[in-house]
Amino acid sequence: MAAAPAPAMRIGVLTSGGDAQGMNAAVRAVARTTLARGAVPYAIREGWEGAVQGGDYIQELAWSDVSGILAEGGTVIGTARSVEFREWSGMHKAALHLLERGIDRLVVIGGDGSLAGTDEFREGWAAHVAQLLEEGAISQQVADAHPSLIVVGLVGSIDNDLVGTDMTIGADTALHRIVDALDQITSTAASHQRTFIVEVMGRHCGYLPLMGAVAGGADYVFTPENPVGPGWEDDLCEKLRRGRAAGRRESMILVAEGATDQTGAHLGAPQIAEAIRERTGEDARITILGHVQRGGTPSAYDRWMSTLLGYAAVQEITQAGHDSEPVVLGVRNNRVTRIPLMKAVRDTRAVKGYVADGDYRAAMAARGTSFTTMVALNDILSAPPAPEPAPEGGAGVEPGNGPADPAEAGAADSPGVIHQVDDPAPRVAILHAGGLAPGMNTAARAAVRLGINRGWVMLGVDGSWPGLMENKVHELSWSDVEGWAFHGGAELGTRRIQPSIEEYYGIGRALERNRIDALLVIGGLDAYLAVAGMTGERDRYPAFRIPTVLVPATIDNNLPGTELTIGADTALNNAVWALDRIKESAAASKRCFVAEVMGRRCGYLTLMSGIASGAEHAYLNEVPFTITDISRDARRLREAFEHGRRLYLVLANEEASPHYDREFLGRVFEGEGDGLYDVRNCALGHLQQGGAPTPFDRLLATRLIDAAITQLAGQFEKGTSNAVYIGQTTRSIESRAVERMDDDLDRENGRPSLQWWMELRPVLEAVSQLNADVELRPVTVLDASAAEGR
Repeated sequence: MAAAPAPAMRIGVLTSGGDAQGMNAAVRAVARTTLARGAVPYAIREGWEGAVQGGDYIQELAWSDVSGILAEGGTVIGTARSVEFREWSGMHKAALHLLERGIDRLVVIGGDGSLAGTDEFREGWAAHVAQLLEEGAISQQVADAHPSLIVVGLVGSIDNDLVGTDMTIGADTALHRIVDALDQITSTAASHQRTFIVEVMGRHCGYLPLMGAVAGGADYVFTPENPVGPGWEDDLCEKLRRGRAAGRRESMILVAEGATDQTGAHLGAPQIAEAIRERTGEDARITILGHVQRGGTPSAYDRWMSTLLGYAAVQEITQAGHDSEPVVLGVRNNRVTRIPLMKAVRDTRAVKGYVADGDYRAAMAARGTSFTTMVALNDILSAPPAPEPAPEGGAGVEPGNGPADPAEAGAADSPGVIHQVDDPAPRVAILHAGGLAPGMNTAARAAVRLGINRGWVMLGVDGSWPGLMENKVHELSWSDVEGWAFHGGAELGTRRIQPSIEEYYGIGRALERNRIDALLVIGGLDAYLAVAGMTGERDRYPAFRIPTVLVPATIDNNLPGTELTIGADTALNNAVWALDRIKESAAASKRCFVAEVMGRRCGYLTLMSGIASGAEHAYLNEVPFTITDISRDARRLREAFEHGRRLYLVLANEEASPHYDREFLGRVFEGEGDGLYDVRNCALGHLQQGGAPTPFDRLLATRLIDAAITQLAGQFEKGTSNAVYIGQTTRSIESRAVERMDDDLDRENGRPSLQWWMELRPVLEAVSQLNADVELRPVTVLDASAAEGR
């Protein structure tokens, strides 16, 4: 007689503590990946309170139960802070209710408090099981089958306060809310020449105010990790005065809700406003953003990364044994990283201790190198250069035209923050090339201000390579680039062309005429190929023998030596916004949409848009497909509608195939439907290139430019004239010689040789295809000590 099959593994998922945008994406991914794995998912509603109450609070999830939640904020399965669960009796009830349903594996999405409580519950599990057995509440068979509780944590916190992960679920969206508010407040502040104090969330973590200040161009920021000392009031008002003297019409101050001074006294917006009024006579306006930072639809990142984390959590929990150490899955450089649960909690809580002990360097260092670097960069980007002392009988240098006072620039020991005052000052030209990418203006602004801080003369080239040949070169001051960071487009202009060999002579002459000592080229593949061509002609054109740095900026994310390019995150958010609208338009009918996404032959935007928008399928140039494949997909589509589907979204890379475009796909799908559903197709088009850059693109541009300026400074010091391209990799921001570009570039298809995002294809299939033959391949998990990226 055959043995009875083993019961299916049962996995519970709950959200606990404060809600965070992206929790729903994680819940959806956990549920659907569990089903694809052949296991049974359960939702534990209202967090640990639901586990304590039991009954209908613990419900099995079907595929359709998590449909339509990807774009929703909050958490559809609810969250609550359970007082009863903090006691042994409450945990005992929770253990019983889980065992009644055969659940001994949990994916817990919450903050450090929720994860710490979860670990306490896990440690007491065996004792609860033994006591329940003694009480007769469970059988010996149940006790033997569930000897331990296996836990995987995902961090849901808009504060981004867990040490060991680059980003927590919800933080990117919260930063979007803050930067959007700053962009809107700036216009009214500039109209009246006013100062605004904006209070943002962050009880113990300064990520949101600091990154909001850098991305939003604030004058001053107050964070919990770096409390202000005596005299902060005078320092603040002096920086505001210098900003106005340099031409700023508005002044923006960001303060974390948990900010203090060095005595530990709370420092809120009213105290800051009073200090400004006393010293300047100006009445500063106060805006408290509050819970608007938690609400609304999640950003593209908080959708696709939360989906990836949910997928990886199921992989982790199904492979774990009963003696496995509990872990938190976090993010490092767009990869999942595994962190011991209680180590993550201890390291996070240690930050408050560092601050209490006055060890502010340790507190900031615990947040990671990105945090400490941004503190220093914000000081430089926000503070106009101090005027030089006027010589006898002469005038001093006006604000915005001279090098910064080192004492005002701050944090001189931070990477990339040094001062060079050699005479004569190097003349560095900034030039855009290739297609437009949101964030080009941010990069140019950062380059001007960081270059001036080093004592360099920063030049802008209008109109790309043709503009250079026509001598459209002009000096840029600190105040010239005020406001650039927040605008879409490119103030210096850009062209999608590569200079011909015949034009090299004209470019060389222009470099000589304008006494250009170095080139900073911000752009896409056309920029890279142009510089590569010019580098190969240095023997014929000596003027090309100057330090040249390529900074990656393109929505296609198709450049060598970098995993993310300036503009790609904005384009992704624009695409997802458009796809959300498309899906809403089909609410009243049965419809299949075929949407074309930009990217040429690089599938980054298409694949990530598919994951973030909940598309059922994505056609990529990297994965060749035939008419047989399309026919199979058409049958699958029809079966979905026959089983009750009302909407089916298919995405196609704009150059996915030389033979089968979106219109062809639409006709095939419509023919297969035979009236069961209708089909529409559309191209998302250039809206993907438009709009203000996202916070991530502003921060990425700032980091990359800092690295580029540091690279140029090193070459000036050594007297070299290398051409390099820089980019964000899994380890850090790195530079590589242009002569070695073909090692990283697939020239034929115009994309990187290695595409990290391609391993996410199974994630899309697992969370979008019901009853499909899905191979649940594991995703890359980095060691917890890997360097930060985002």
